[in-house]
Amino acid sequence: MTSREDIRHFLSGDAACILVEVSGAAGSTPRDTDAWMLVSKDRTFATIGGGQLEYMAIDHARQLLKGAATDDRLTIPLGPEIGQCCGGRVALAFKAVDPETRAALIARRDTEIAHRPHVYVFGAGHVGGALAMALSLAPVRTVLVDTREPELSAVDVPGIETCLTAMPEAVVRDAPPGSAFVILTHDHALDFLIAAEALGRGDSCYVGMIGSKTKRATFKNWLSRDIERPELFGRLVCPIGGTAVKDKRPAVIAALAAAEILTAALTQQPRGAAANERKSVKPKADSPLPRW
Repeated sequence: MTSREDIRHFLSGDAACILVEVSGAAGSTPRDTDAWMLVSKDRTFATIGGGQLEYMAIDHARQLLKGAATDDRLTIPLGPEIGQCCGGRVALAFKAVDPETRAALIARRDTEIAHRPHVYVFGAGHVGGALAMALSLAPVRTVLVDTREPELSAVDVPGIETCLTAMPEAVVRDAPPGSAFVILTHDHALDFLIAAEALGRGDSCYVGMIGSKTKRATFKNWLSRDIERPELFGRLVCPIGGTAVKDKRPAVIAALAAAEILTAALTQQPRGAAANERKSVKPKADSPLPRW
């Protein structure tokens, strides 16, 4: 966990701080009633939406810390009077953080992080590293998987996990329901094995594979001929990131793919056809994988 997400790091020491919670939200507002932040004399943690609303909340919290204010609730209309055009109304609650509140905040944060969707990125090459970077700021648990230790070690991205394994398809089998799988290894045959395993689960929110029209067509034929499950193909996103932007630079592909993956992971709306029955997918013993 990076320090920007580590509530224990923020709450360490004896510095007093105020918990600010959105206790009510009506109309168009930057955040809803699940939003909160912590304010100390010189730092903040998390956000209630930014802008003038947050500036006012921080100022009021610091006035409370200094003893210059006593109101523990504010109602703020988001209109011209504060320079925001949302048009809604936000109620804020302020509370000094005591030991009991500190423990509750840590538990709340830990629960939120534990329930984040898992995103498995297979392949620590140029696009895989860029995608890990793009996802590192998002509220997902990103795991970068590769069979090659040097490539995996070369990706130094705070906030992501790495997994060195000789059998990436086994990682797919062990992943929790609702996971996203992004496949971009150095080996097309390995890509096919991982993709087939991920598609065969039936409970993944996203299965994407980097590739060309030729690779997509070859994989489709392989699913039909050797896996004998052509219906799985409808759930595959290939190429990742769409086709509207004709830019093949890794950072561009990663940015486009990250938006696509997050849409699926945070809404849990799988791409393609309805989920299929979960079962392990293996090629027939007498049907080798295609070679390039």
